[in-house]
Parts: sequence; C-alpha cells; structure tokens
Amino acid sequence: MFDATGAAPHLANVVIRNGRIAEVGPEVKAPRGARIIDARGEALLPGFYDLHTHWTPGGVPSTTPQIASAYVAAGVTTVSDFNAAPESWAPRRQWLSTLTAPHVNFAARMSTPGGHGADWADTATTKWVNTPEAARAAVRALVPYKPDLIKAFTDGWRYGAAPDNTSMDEWTLTALVDEAHKNDLKVFTHTVSVDRGEVAGRAKVDVITHSLQDRRLDAEAIEIIKAGGTSDTPTLAVYEPVKPGQPARDPEDPKNRQGFLKFDNALHNAKALYDAGVTIALGTDAGMLGAPHGVSTLHEMELMVRAGLTPTQALMAGTALSAKVINQLADRGTIEKGKRADLVLIKGEPWKTIGDVRKTDRVFIDGKLVFGPGAPPMTTNEATTMPSLPAKAQIDDFEREDGRSSLDTLRTDDPDGGLDRTVEISQVIARGDQGKALSINARMAMKAKPSAGVIIPLTRGSIQPVDARAFTGVRFEVRGDGDYALGVSTSGGRWAAPFSAGSTWKTVEIPFSALKGASDRNKGEWTGADLTEVEFMGGRKGGEKLWLEVDNVVFY
Repeated sequence: MFDATGAAPHLANVVIRNGRIAEVGPEVKAPRGARIIDARGEALLPGFYDLHTHWTPGGVPSTTPQIASAYVAAGVTTVSDFNAAPESWAPRRQWLSTLTAPHVNFAARMSTPGGHGADWADTATTKWVNTPEAARAAVRALVPYKPDLIKAFTDGWRYGAAPDNTSMDEWTLTALVDEAHKNDLKVFTHTVSVDRGEVAGRAKVDVITHSLQDRRLDAEAIEIIKAGGTSDTPTLAVYEPVKPGQPARDPEDPKNRQGFLKFDNALHNAKALYDAGVTIALGTDAGMLGAPHGVSTLHEMELMVRAGLTPTQALMAGTALSAKVINQLADRGTIEKGKRADLVLIKGEPWKTIGDVRKTDRVFIDGKLVFGPGAPPMTTNEATTMPSLPAKAQIDDFEREDGRSSLDTLRTDDPDGGLDRTVEISQVIARGDQGKALSINARMAMKAKPSAGVIIPLTRGSIQPVDARAFTGVRFEVRGDGDYALGVSTSGGRWAAPFSAGSTWKTVEIPFSALKGASDRNKGEWTGADLTEVEFMGGRKGGEKLWLEVDNVVFY
C-alpha cells in the first residue's frame, strides 16, 4: 500500500464501510460477511487527481459520459473542470450523479476584456474584470452558483505563436484572490510566463495552473512564488512537443525549435519550484491540444519524473498534494481511517517504475468497485446525452426583467470570438401596448465575417436536450435592418436558416425542414429530438452596425 501520507509502501489490509475507510493496517482482519478482494502482489494507492481539465466537445473523448469513463478507467477519481458555464453546473452535477464518474470540481472562470478565456463564449461563462471593484463584484455574483474554485485567466502571453491577449494587473488579481478567500474559494490562474508568475505570487494566488515557460526561473522569482504560498500544476502533458503516438519531430528544425525550448523551460521550472519547496500538484489541461482525458493524467506523472521528480514524488503530486491544494485533504487523497474510499489498485510498483500507473486493475469511488474485475458494467455511461425532455411551446416572450427566458433559462450574448470581438448589447425593451421585446444592437469587429447574436437555452445551461418532434418549426415576431439567421443547436450540432426583417414588425415562421447544417462538427441528420438552444444572429461588414428586435418566440 502506498498511502500517500509520507510512509514507505508497506503491506496492509483495508476495510471499506459506507464509502469510507473504516480500518487500515497490517493486522486488520476482514469483518464477518465482508466481500474480500485478494490483492496480494498488487499496489493500492489513493485515487488520482487531475486539477486542470476541460470537458469540451472538441476533446477526446468529447461527451460527458465517455469523458467520465476515461477518467474512471485510469484510476482518476477527482477532477476539476475549467470549461463549464455556471448556469450548467446544477444540471451537470445532477447528470454526473447518475453516471459512473469521478468527483468533479467546477471552476468559475474570470478574465480581462480581450484576455485569454474571454475570446470565446459570453460574459456569463467567463466574467470580464479589469479593476479591483469589478473583480470583487464578479466573485460575489458567482458565489450563489456554488463554484468549487475560481480560475482566473491572468496571463495574455500566447507563447510567441500569436498576438498576445490582455493580462490582469496585480491590483485586480489581488482583490480577486482576497474576495475569493473571503468566500472559502481557492484561486487557480492561467499563468505561463515568469513575470506573471511573480504577479501571481505577490497576489497570493493558490495555484498557478500551467508551466512557466518563456524563460528559466531565477531565484528571485522562485522566492516570490514561494512567499505567496502559491503552488503549481505544470500541465506538462499539454505542452509536450511530441505526444504519445505522434511521429517524431526534429527539435533543431526552425519551425519546431521554440516548442522544444519552451518545454525544456517547463520541465526545468517544475523541478526548480519543487526543489525550492513549492508544492507541485497534478493538472493536465486534458481536453485541449492533443491531451486526451484519463491517460494524460497518468502521463503527467511520467513527465514529472522526466522533469526530475522521483516516482514517489510524482505519486504524491497526483494524490495527497493535489487534495491539499484544492482543500480536500481532510476528505480524501490518502489512505487513512475515516477518509473517502477513492482508491486505485495497480498491477505493479509505481513508486519504483512510474509507468506502472498505467496498469490499472480495479478502481473504487466512494467505496464502490466501479472498474475492473467484479465491477458492474458502466451501462449508464453508454449514452452521449441526458434523456430529452418534452419541448414546451413557448420559448420566450421577454416579459421577465431578470435576463431569463420564459423557460427560466439565462439568455446569453453570442458575439464572434477572438481578440477583437464585436461589441454587442442585448436588453429587454418596451414594445408599446405589446408588452416587452428583446433588442439586440451591435457594432461589428474589423474582421472577416463578424457576427452577433443572442442564445436562448431550452433548458438550464443547455445541458439537457428537449424533444421538439411534436412541433413543425419556430415562430417569432421581428423587426430589424436587413438579413439575419435563426440558429438551432442540438446535441449533434448546429443548424440555421435565413430570414430578413424591416422596420415594421412581422411574424416569421421557419419550419425545421428549412434548417441546414451550420457546423463542421454536425453529427448525423436533423431529428428534432435533441434540441438545446435557439439563437437569433446576424452579421454585417466590419465596422458596420446591426440592430434587431424579437418577440414571442414559440415552437409551432
């Protein structure tokens, strides 16, 4: 048993009762009637952590049940997801409770206008702040959603491969951290350069959740980070220039040289921080850039050893130390009496040969055998979406004044992505004796194909689809200044149909049969059984303005 307490691996028996470790030790006997797993010759460890993942449609795997299965199979029993919008946390937590899945910590996202993380999606998914006052207000606005931590995108350096984004100044970051700590929330930062690592240290950030790789750390920078009580998850797996299964690349080739140099800095700096006493924990950025879910967590420990840590030190990073930096060590992360029984049984001795972490035999989550011989089949993880709910006819009449639809879902703006984004304002306005309507106004960014839009989720957070096969299409009232499109998102992709509007109100009906695939990620044909969002969108030339007013959106 490698219990991650600092003790050497030793022989022991473990009794699990009601999801917890009831007894542990070499002399512990099996209680009468207990189910016994004979693990002689194997290694028992705490379940692994991955504190930096993105459960995205572009990852591998790409759907929630399959991502969960990948982590379970790898012995990863707790992860942090940095991708989900706060509106989606409640339905996602409910969905995960029905799956065989690791424990998932959800991170609230914060960035600066024009910052990394603010270059896609909406300001509900990623809060934009650039003053101490705005940072404190954003943290307070997120607290009701019950985040497990905050991720702040504070470093705009794009690795020398693209124009830099904006960065968060030290005053704003310090206020963000202070307000988060007042609400018992840990702060992780997207920080990738040494100078910004120093800012994180002075701001007392809890965890830098990437490698610092623009140059090698000097003693002063290390001391600043250490003095701030700041830890690091290097996410080496996402930065490795040649990932497992990829063809070899010449590090001396000019087009490859910078990538290899930055990775060498990342390896060096992870070891330098460790040697200085900075806590190194485990995160991978899985779901991004060729880092698949599950196996990347195991590979991260291999890369830590490549950086100079011992196998034991890498195992500690992937278990107890990760639990410590996320403030969960009292509950899990070691094999001790009273702790949560999240465990992985391995056919090998990973404290001697770190590659043995890949030899997963059995996995336990909350004391239940969930993977390996004797585990029940993960039938709940076979579907790719939640079961669809019956669609309701009324989508939005815009009579509420709290930004939510008639379905009690949060409308979100959807301007184009990138460093320079279209400026958009949507709001509910008076419509004479017809109540209220949605108004969309935008000034197009100077780019090819700028766009603006408003999304109406059909269920909270757009997580659970609805079945609209009882209806023929979408009807709405509209006026505007030209050509637009109705978008309908489904679990399988995005669909759209054009419409036009003039200065006087008119009613438009768009049958589902008029919708055409609008995404290269579309999977299969339109069915009408798995709708998640309705969107009103439009585009103009760069620098031009757009306006649109919409009312009484229904399925007909």
